[in-house]
Amino acid sequence: MRASGIEGRIAFLTGAGGGIGAALVRALHEEGARIVATDRGIEGIPDLDGVWRAPLDVADAAGVEALVERVEAEWGPIHYGVSVAGVLATGLVAETSDADWDRVFAINAQGVFHLGRALARRMTPRKAGAFVTVSSNAASIPRHGMAAYAASKAAASMFTRCLGLELAPHGIRCNIVAPGSTLTPMQTGMWADEHGAARVIAGLPEAYKTGIPLGKLATPEDVADAVLFLLSDRAAHVTMTDILVDGGATLRG
Repeated sequence: MRASGIEGRIAFLTGAGGGIGAALVRALHEEGARIVATDRGIEGIPDLDGVWRAPLDVADAAGVEALVERVEAEWGPIHYGVSVAGVLATGLVAETSDADWDRVFAINAQGVFHLGRALARRMTPRKAGAFVTVSSNAASIPRHGMAAYAASKAAASMFTRCLGLELAPHGIRCNIVAPGSTLTPMQTGMWADEHGAARVIAGLPEAYKTGIPLGKLATPEDVADAVLFLLSDRAAHVTMTDILVDGGATLRG
């Protein structure tokens, strides 16, 4: 099998403190990457050899720029960027506050922009690198009571495609992984009781939400594996694409 090319390269991750981000830290570590793993706090970030755990608020543009600059100065060139950090807000549009809307966009959309811009400035002269945004299948299908989240993820996805178009002439690939319902605290926090998983898998017609054809929730490792593929040399001719990891729930490829 063709080598992944990941070993020894530096990967910069946001949202590494749990769920998909923590699973990706472990997956990259198994591939031999050197990892800069960030989150608002470092408590949930896997403490492994070769992992630089750092607090970071992705909504803070100056903070993102400063940490990227420090990593490049102290560790070397960043070859991979992965934007995982995300927050959820639920509620009808008429009941959504300005503060909630701004908070969701600050992290889910502006945070992707801040990291993508910082890495583009450094990868472009080197003509090497790969960037992946962990978005959501909600970016491409309406979700009842989730307008802020869905709109922010749609913005992040389109930004990543536009970034990919700009960076393609420099040999830098930008892609999207769009999970569906995944077994993370963000998902389980929406469940009212122990039957939450079964209801999500079966579908929620009252919210116009289809079920999951594969009959199960994704695991964080399922999503991490898709990200790992897009970062790797095995995806050397893949850019500006969107991989759905949702068990068929979106009913499209």
